[in-house]
Amino acid sequence: MKKLKICLVSLTVSPDSADGEAKVIRAIFEYLKKQGHNVKLITGKWNKDLDDPDIVQFDLIRKRFFWAPNFCYKVIKFLRNNNFDIVHANSAKAALPIILSNQKRFICTIHDFTPFETKLTRIPLEKLLIKYVSKKASLITTVSNYIKQEFQYFIPKIDKNKIVTIYNGIEEKYNPYPIEAQRLKEKLNIKGPVLLYIGRIAPYKGVGNIIEAYKLVKNEIPNLNLVIGGSPDYLMEKAYNNWKNENKDIYFMGYLPEEEVPFYYSMGDIFITFSSSSEGFGLTPLEAISCGTPVICSSISVYREILKNHALFVPPKDSKKLAEKIKILLNNNELRNEIVKGAQGFIKKYSWDAVGKRLEEEYAKFLTN
Repeated sequence: MKKLKICLVSLTVSPDSADGEAKVIRAIFEYLKKQGHNVKLITGKWNKDLDDPDIVQFDLIRKRFFWAPNFCYKVIKFLRNNNFDIVHANSAKAALPIILSNQKRFICTIHDFTPFETKLTRIPLEKLLIKYVSKKASLITTVSNYIKQEFQYFIPKIDKNKIVTIYNGIEEKYNPYPIEAQRLKEKLNIKGPVLLYIGRIAPYKGVGNIIEAYKLVKNEIPNLNLVIGGSPDYLMEKAYNNWKNENKDIYFMGYLPEEEVPFYYSMGDIFITFSSSSEGFGLTPLEAISCGTPVICSSISVYREILKNHALFVPPKDSKKLAEKIKILLNNNELRNEIVKGAQGFIKKYSWDAVGKRLEEEYAKFLTN
């Protein structure tokens, strides 16, 4: 396709932020640049300077809620002073300043329906924003067919013909690192098998259930270890601090630097992700499998769609059944190897080359409609 002038708008970008959406938009940015497109990525500056001339980071007022009008104003000003073939928002929040800048046509990615599925706030502003942006967007991309189907439930009047699914991709750095994993294990003074969770610590993520299951299994496998990587959101700070005080045998690592994450995946004997709702994709379990670590996850629809039969599934919130699956997998090397080996061909469809080409196809259709 012809080389395009593209503007990506996202609240967060990796490695300035560690959330899944931040990682995905950074990977899209890098892929499109690699293909020769003229790409600008507009974002806020939260923790660090990304030092890339094509990433425009706006300094923001960091107080709660004050960042929003501050971000909107700066994005609106930027868009009014520049012209692009494609303007693509990485969330409904990122799309709001695009609409306010009077952009006639734009693309928006809806990653999940968290505000509809969880009670993070009593104020339904995010629900209203997603509905409004979905109506205004010329094209909506979702990261799974599950989320595409959710539109029929949460926003039934939307034009379904403007919704397409483009899966997220896995970065090339996610491979087995046995030497680095052993060094990490020695650094942390870990002996015995390792259960691993990496991700945000949010109410629906099931981290409490993982801890309960770990304790049940540890009664039978005393040298078992649990490593938890990721920081709590504001709703989980108290619970997280209580877990740290009450469970001195658990390794609470907090934020993990991006370059070290593949080593942690490689160190794990089992990776566990146990969300009860509100997931749009399943990036961390795919990354873990790419690093040679088998996965146990909750049996929510999106995980079954993304992982197929390349993981063990457990009903959400059921700590006892999770413990049973952990014991089965720890005691069966053949099953662990079978899961990882069977997934290697399967995960190729999540390479950024495959995913990026799909995105370019949709960009071409968008420009001709």
